[in-house]
Amino acid sequence: MPTSKTEAAYRLLKRQIEQLTLPPGAKLGEVALAERLGASRTPVREAIRRLEREGLVRVAPGEVAEVAPVSLAGVRALFEFRQILEPAAARLVTRDGRSDPARIAGFHALLPELRAIRDRIEGAAEGEGAAPDGVPAGGRPAEAVREFHILTERFDRTLIDAVRNPPLAKTIADTRGQTARLRAIAHAAPGRPVLSLDEHLRMTEAVVAGDPDRAAAEVAHHLDGTLRTVLDALTRGDLPASVDVRM
Repeated sequence: MPTSKTEAAYRLLKRQIEQLTLPPGAKLGEVALAERLGASRTPVREAIRRLEREGLVRVAPGEVAEVAPVSLAGVRALFEFRQILEPAAARLVTRDGRSDPARIAGFHALLPELRAIRDRIEGAAEGEGAAPDGVPAGGRPAEAVREFHILTERFDRTLIDAVRNPPLAKTIADTRGQTARLRAIAHAAPGRPVLSLDEHLRMTEAVVAGDPDRAAAEVAHHLDGTLRTVLDALTRGDLPASVDVRM
C-alpha cells in the first residue's frame, strides 16, 4: 500500500472536511478524488476507510461514500460523550501536574499566548468601539481570531498528550475530527470566539493552578457553551456552509 500517498490523501480530505470545504453530505467518488488529488484509487480508498473509522465519512453498501451528515441527535451524543471524557482528562492531568510539573509544561507555555491574544482583541475593541458581545464594532480582529483557532487546537493536543491513560487519550483524539468541524460552526457565531477564548483561558489557568476540580468544571462549562452555540446554529440554519442537517 502506498502509505505516503494514503497519508497525504487522508490529511487533505480530513482538513477539507474539518474546515467544511467538503460539507456534510458531499459525495466522495473515488475516481473523481483520485484525479483531483493526482493519486491512484488505492490510497484514496484507504483514506476514505480511515475517515470512516473516525466518523467523518459514511460508506453504505453499493453507494458512493459521502461526508458524514450532521444531525442534531449526533451532535448531542458527541457532546454527551465528550462531557464524560474531557473533564475527567482535565482532572487527571491537573492532579498529575502537582507531582510532575513537566506533565503540564504545555499548559504553562500556552497560557501567556492565550492572554496575549485576549489583550489584542480587547485593545481592538477599545479602539474601535465594542458591541455588547465584546467584538469590535468594525469587525473582529481577524488575525487574532485565526491565531486563537490555532491555540484551541493546541489546547486539545496538549490535553491529549498530557493524559497518562492511553485508552482515554486515544478516545479523545478519535473525536477530534468530528469536533473540529463543529468548532467551525460554533466559531462562525457572532461573539462566540471571544467567549471561547475566555473559556480556554480559565481552563488553562485552572490546570496551571493545580486545581483538578476547577479544571474539570471549566472544561464542562466550555463544552456546554459550545454545544448550545452549535445547536442554535443548526436549528436556525445559520451556518457557514451548505450543511446537511438531519434530525
